[in-house]
Amino acid sequence: MNRHVSREILDDHGDCSTTQLATTRGPVALDAKSHASVEPRRIDPAHAQGDVLRTTGLFKSFRKGPVEVPVLRGVDMSVRRGELLAIIGQSGSGKSTLLHLLGTLDAPDEGEVHFEGRRIDNLSSAQRDLLRNRRFGMIFQFYHLLPELNVLENVLTPLMITESVLGYLLRRRHHRRRATELLELLGLDHRLTHKPRELSGGEMQRTAIARALVTNPDLLLADEPTGNLDHETGREILEVLRALNREQNLTIVMVTHDQSIADQADRVVRLVDGQVQNA
Repeated sequence: MNRHVSREILDDHGDCSTTQLATTRGPVALDAKSHASVEPRRIDPAHAQGDVLRTTGLFKSFRKGPVEVPVLRGVDMSVRRGELLAIIGQSGSGKSTLLHLLGTLDAPDEGEVHFEGRRIDNLSSAQRDLLRNRRFGMIFQFYHLLPELNVLENVLTPLMITESVLGYLLRRRHHRRRATELLELLGLDHRLTHKPRELSGGEMQRTAIARALVTNPDLLLADEPTGNLDHETGREILEVLRALNREQNLTIVMVTHDQSIADQADRVVRLVDGQVQNA
C-alpha cells in the first residue's frame, strides 16, 4: 500500500470520541484518567491451559566475513499462557535473537518453535507474516514509529497491513474507535494528533504498545522495552506491561539486560553464551 493511499485511508473525520465508546467489561486500571476498556482475550479452548510457546534445540549462527559466529546453542524453553516471562542476558548472549525466532522474524538453523501446539518455524514467509500480524504484538527499544504519521495513525498501521484496502475502509470507524480506546487506556488521549517528534520517550513507547495491541494479539513480544528510557519512565512502562498481563491475561515475553526489570516478571529465563541456564 503506497503512502498516498495509506493517508487517505487513515483520514476519517467521523466521531471517535472516547466518551461514546461502548465497552464490554470494566475499565483497566492502567492510568488514573483512563475509563476505557479493551476487548477480552481470544483464547482457543483447546489451548486454554499449558504452554503457548515452546522451543526445542534452537541453534542460530551469523556470518561475520569468513567466520561463522554461533549465537544460540540448543535452546529449549517454554512460555506458559498468561505469564510475564523475562529473558535476561548480557549483550551478545542471544536474547534478542531468541525473541526474533519466537516471533517468526527469523528462522533457526536447527530446532523447532511451536505456538499453541503447532510448529511455526517451518511456515512459508507469507504464513509467518500472517501469523505474526494477527496473533503476535511486538514492541522494540527504539519504538519504530512512522514520523510522518500522528499517534492515532501510527497505532492504526497494523490493521492496514492485515486487511485489504476495502476491508479497512469498511471497518475504518470501528478501527479508529479501537485505537482511540487503547490510547486512552494508556493515558495518551490528549496526544492523538501529535507527531512522534512531539512526544517524550515514554509517550513514544506507550504509542508503540498501543500499536502492538490494536490487533488484540494473543502474545506480546517486547525487546528491551525500557532500554531507551530513564529509570522512572522505564518503571512506568513496566507497570503498564504488568497491568496488561494481570488484568487482560496477556502473555508477555520480555527481553532485558536489567535484573531489576527481570525481577518483576513471573519467571526468568537466563541466557549465557547462547544457552539457557534456567527454563
